[in-house]
Amino acid sequence: MSRIGEQPIVIPAGVDVNIDGTTVTVKGPKGTLTRDIRPEIGLDFQDGIINVTRPNDEKEIRAFHGLTRSLVANMVEGVSNGYKKELEINGVGYRAVKQGNDLVLNIGFSHQVIMSEIDGITIEVPAPNKIIVSGTDKQKVGYFAAEIRRKRPPEPYQGKGIKYANEVIRRKEGKAGKGGK
Repeated sequence: MSRIGEQPIVIPAGVDVNIDGTTVTVKGPKGTLTRDIRPEIGLDFQDGIINVTRPNDEKEIRAFHGLTRSLVANMVEGVSNGYKKELEINGVGYRAVKQGNDLVLNIGFSHQVIMSEIDGITIEVPAPNKIIVSGTDKQKVGYFAAEIRRKRPPEPYQGKGIKYANEVIRRKEGKAGKGGK
């Protein structure tokens, strides 16, 4: 049995779930999310609890059982509380500025890097070296934060670049110095 797939999903107050065949729609105070699920996997919605079921114990079906439960639980969490990723910018002269719906990054290139918000994503810049990406869809928030980080990943020698707030950069020692003769 899938240990994750067997866990029930408790629906908090203020969240509406609509299951129409293979389409799941979750509506809450932060927004609405819709996802198609595999036809082999069943969802039973009763008394504010969703149970995910599967028809048999084939390996592929067991995998989709746990995956579907995680995806639906993430949708419920997203529309009720939302998700956010925090990024930090390290480096002399490196900074971020929010201009309208655009994020403008000065990260050591000869030009500014401009990234526009996508649907369902909100960018905040509370300080010049801090970026907060938030939204209802966990996958979109993580992907957009990774896109920002990819513009200038942290390097191990001086620690300059864009990193997640909870990420630890393993520092390396530089050259040992001039050798003997």
